[in-house]
Amino acid sequence: MSAPDQTTARHSSDFVLIHGAWHGGWCWRRVADLLTARGHRVFTPTLTGVGERSHLANRSINLDTHVDDVLNLLKWEGLSNVVLVGHSYGGMVISGAADQAPSGTIGSIVYLDAFVPENGMSLLDYTTGEGREGGPMVEEGERTGLVSPIAAEVFAVNRADRAWVDAQCTPHPYRTLTQKIRLTGARDRIARKTYILATGYSGLPFSSFAARIRDEPGWRYHEVDCGHDVMLDAPERLAEILLEAAAPAA
Repeated sequence: MSAPDQTTARHSSDFVLIHGAWHGGWCWRRVADLLTARGHRVFTPTLTGVGERSHLANRSINLDTHVDDVLNLLKWEGLSNVVLVGHSYGGMVISGAADQAPSGTIGSIVYLDAFVPENGMSLLDYTTGEGREGGPMVEEGERTGLVSPIAAEVFAVNRADRAWVDAQCTPHPYRTLTQKIRLTGARDRIARKTYILATGYSGLPFSSFAARIRDEPGWRYHEVDCGHDVMLDAPERLAEILLEAAAPAA
């Protein structure tokens, strides 16, 4: 048996990829395979109450529940210096996890067409009308405790994957969208921060986060010309950016 490639071993990274609302760990398979093939370890947990864990859905699941999902993964896998990635709603989750994780656990944080919340804000605080004026999403959530998936076509998912994505998505726990996040500033002290904006659709409110971040010191910024589910539409390009995010700044 040949000896392990020591160069790959020395420079391998651990990636933790957090999906957005209605999705599950399944959406990361293409990117995870690309990163694994380069010698890295990849974790793609499904958050409580969605995907293959949808049988656990209940009214008590909130943002804290999903933050704990990530913190417990980091703890029980014994991870450190990880590249923590959050897509869409997952930006709320990784923000909470980054704020609470022990020092040194997270080496790089990546927001993939995602919310970058400020302290005291909820996801619905950032969405036009939904949090302040009500609307179908709020009405359904208050009534059932869950929010039905938005069609893949709305997010400009590539045509070949739309039917599959719609079939895979499950209702999302409503209180995760209404709970206001508590941040102490620890997230912002992570040295390597990246924002990736998908430009192939009308990406509000993500374009507003990008506009605020793109020129901020300490941030790397990228644009990818595709729909919201970048991991499905442009997995090769996304893997390249994530590998760059894992590397210390020159």
